[in-house]
Amino acid sequence: MPYYRSVGEVPRKRHTQFRQPDGTLYAEELVGQEGFSSDSSLLYHRYAPTAIVAAEEYAPPAVTRAPNLPLKPRHLRTHKLDGTGADPVLGRRYLLANDDVRIAYVLADRPSPLFRDATGDHCLYLESGALRVESPFGVLDAVAGDYVVIPTSTIHRLVPTGDRPVRLLAVEAAGHIGPPKRYLSVRGQFLEHSPYCERDVRGPDAPLQVDGEDVEVLVRHRSRAGRDGTAWTRHVYARHPFDVVGWDGHLYPWAFSIHDFEPITGRVHQPPPVHQTFEGPNFVICSFVPRKVDYHPAAIPVPYNHHNVDSDEMLFYTGGNYEARRGSGIEQGSISLHPSGFTHGPQPGAAERSIGADFFDELAVMVDTFRPLDLCNAASECEDPGYAWTWSRRG
Repeated sequence: MPYYRSVGEVPRKRHTQFRQPDGTLYAEELVGQEGFSSDSSLLYHRYAPTAIVAAEEYAPPAVTRAPNLPLKPRHLRTHKLDGTGADPVLGRRYLLANDDVRIAYVLADRPSPLFRDATGDHCLYLESGALRVESPFGVLDAVAGDYVVIPTSTIHRLVPTGDRPVRLLAVEAAGHIGPPKRYLSVRGQFLEHSPYCERDVRGPDAPLQVDGEDVEVLVRHRSRAGRDGTAWTRHVYARHPFDVVGWDGHLYPWAFSIHDFEPITGRVHQPPPVHQTFEGPNFVICSFVPRKVDYHPAAIPVPYNHHNVDSDEMLFYTGGNYEARRGSGIEQGSISLHPSGFTHGPQPGAAERSIGADFFDELAVMVDTFRPLDLCNAASECEDPGYAWTWSRRG
């Protein structure tokens, strides 16, 4: 994250003696990206964060991937995947993936195990419900409309709160996720043209202390053993990893509400980069929010037909009415996939209907990838097979 936070107790100088009430040293841990050359935080533990007492291979739920063949646009109805009794990590149903990113959906009603993903950052979007994110950095509460970014290798637990399950879209990167560089100064401050800023960002604000011994943590890590280049291990820690009395730095879980994204508009239709919210390795995440639309007297507010020849486009529809897709069967919780090699655009009649509109009430999350997305096993369970032909309907 591009700005500094300090939570709990930390010594005045880093890498100096910091002692517990009984006189023993707190265990200092540096968590950093790109070796020692990028963002980092220093955490101070009551117990050694290195102390594990057991390790064994772990078999996660199976995920399959297959190319988008025959090549065509797809419509996935995520609410058809609803089941009973899932947690927000192991219950994820994987829909789309390539070597840079995995996209999953889950309806969760119970806490996850402690989990650490050593392969990349996660960006979680809450469609509905409320969620508590617990980690050594503290607690971060999220509600519908929140994005939550969890840095690589952060041990965390996701706990649904409130009186109904959580609906969650998970974007899992093979690398790091953050604000687009064009929004930031050379020192990491959000610039004036950015559609959100530091005031919109939330992080943990108090330490979280949990006692426990022989605590299990599931770890996904890079390995040639797995088909997708990853494998899982179950570690058992001698002490609970949530034992940090204080930390400071620029790297920590953080949340941002899509409702705080300030849309960029113009006299004529603006291209998708104005909606960009995050960037990851070979992909971007964009937010389409309620906004005033094009105000040129001859403007056509819905998107023109377009073919982004370098990208696959995935759009998750999470509120309001997405005008360009009216009549296609798109509904709350739908995902559309428009692949490279296919020109996509508004549904028949949408351009004419939009003329004269001055406001769009829509809410959607888009992921554009620069490598093609494969279809995972859950995609076949919720696909609308007629979507590809909706542009050809007559009458």
